[in-house]
Amino acid sequence: MRPLRLSFLCLLLVTATVVFAQDKPKTGVVLYRDRLAQQFDTVKVVKNIFKLNPLLFFRGEIPLYYERALTPRVSAELAVGFTARNYIGNTLSGDDVDSFSRGTDILFRPSYHVGLRYYLRDDLEPQGLYTQFEFVHLEYTKDITVKGPTGDFTEEKLRDERVFDDLRLLLGFQQLAASSNWLFDFYGGLGLRSRDMTIVDEQLDLTNNQYSYTVEDQDDTVISVFLGVKVGLGF
Repeated sequence: MRPLRLSFLCLLLVTATVVFAQDKPKTGVVLYRDRLAQQFDTVKVVKNIFKLNPLLFFRGEIPLYYERALTPRVSAELAVGFTARNYIGNTLSGDDVDSFSRGTDILFRPSYHVGLRYYLRDDLEPQGLYTQFEFVHLEYTKDITVKGPTGDFTEEKLRDERVFDDLRLLLGFQQLAASSNWLFDFYGGLGLRSRDMTIVDEQLDLTNNQYSYTVEDQDDTVISVFLGVKVGLGF
């Protein structure tokens, strides 16, 4: 009986060892990107950013940007705003400087940006070197009051309207501050601008001291250059 009991105890010990070995989880190698993706979903990091673009204020556009990190490398950026007086024009792009003279009424019009951004290195937070593809819609509108033979304003107004649809490819660098959630976003790039414009041109004939007006419709596509810097706060 004693050898049988001993054999039974040995069998129980072996069985328990096998069961324990099967229940014990296997140790796997966790890849860096998998670990980063897991931390991205669990660790509290900056994933949302609101940004302003101060330089665009002088170009006659005031947008509010929102960036949302989707993965450690990909984020979406949206912006909604309005156009106003243009202080710094770009003749090649068709957004000329607005006149400060009386009789020119600037009309606010909507603007919006839709972009997809890809960061060139893995990071838990949206920062570093990136490329971005975006679509932008802009409208610049103003009413110009016609001047009569004596130079006085009449009741007639002519509308100057310029509608731009851009496809832009940008290269930029975004950096969060070391001790806060403030950031800077520097960018530059090229784009194709589709222009649908009604241009009003006012001319003064010094010989007769009379004003004349021409209205020209223009519909074309040009290449535009874009440079800028955004300031933002992440959370």
